[in-house]
Amino acid sequence: MKAIVRTKYGSPDVLQLIDVEKPAPQDNEVLIQVRAASLNAYDWHLLTADIFPVRLMGGGLLKPKKKSLGADVAGRVEAVGRDVAQLRPGDEVCGDIGGTDNGSLAEYACARESLLVVKPTNLSFEEAAAVPMAGLTALQALRDHGRIQPGQKVLINGASGGVGTFAVQIAKSFGAQVTAVCSTGKMDLVRSIGADQAIDYTKEDFTKKGLHYDLILAANGYHPLLDYRRALSPNGICVVVGGSVAQLAQALLLGPLISRTGSRKMGAMVAKINQRDLVFLKELLEAGKIKPVMDRRYPFSEVREAFRYFGEGHARGKVVITM
Repeated sequence: MKAIVRTKYGSPDVLQLIDVEKPAPQDNEVLIQVRAASLNAYDWHLLTADIFPVRLMGGGLLKPKKKSLGADVAGRVEAVGRDVAQLRPGDEVCGDIGGTDNGSLAEYACARESLLVVKPTNLSFEEAAAVPMAGLTALQALRDHGRIQPGQKVLINGASGGVGTFAVQIAKSFGAQVTAVCSTGKMDLVRSIGADQAIDYTKEDFTKKGLHYDLILAANGYHPLLDYRRALSPNGICVVVGGSVAQLAQALLLGPLISRTGSRKMGAMVAKINQRDLVFLKELLEAGKIKPVMDRRYPFSEVREAFRYFGEGHARGKVVITM
């Protein structure tokens, strides 16, 4: 089968499309014929190792331990292991397989059924592949770490990206008042998916407007953590899930310390893959409460170009790879 692999960290130029052995499912796994995948910051960091902890946290210090890439997947089950109870050959599924030994940027991939759900009935394979990692990140950041409540004032910094577009919609589904921060050309997009207000970060700094928010989700960009703190209400929470290396580092290192000095809470989080939350997202999707925002689609043969575009940081929603 064909698969995208790399043997060293670097730019998209290190990616190779080669023939590899087709995987076979273990007892608790299913074999998926991949129909679509999508790119996330997770994939970019694993490719480039631009965040050094990637090397320390299992990625490989000098070169990547895992040659394959790709977390988000959508496709059709071709075979199942003997211990698989929920899925059957022919089922159309989607999920996040980033923690497995193989990747979704291949013609076939294996994954535990606990990482997958049956594809939402109203989504194509391409749309379904755009959901898992970004959707889980937005959901868990808002609900579990941000403790979102109806009527709260919520600000999404980086609202036009993959996580941001899901965060705007999920926050609205929880009954929040949403302010979206993005660039000039994306104001109409964030309003179209439900944002109550939109702030153009190229023209004004929301941390200096004197407004306060109950919950800030930082999905992109950069602000010093104390700037975010200034924009929080007295009991507000700031959750950092992306953005610049400096922003992530501050959230990880300083967030817990700042949180001890008052009632405002700050920190970073990484999504935890679980089937329960994938089902929750599926229900929102099938109810029409959220939808994936698609930017560009690339054929499998143009994965390098897809990564280059993604790495520029200007995507409106998700970048999808089609098989």
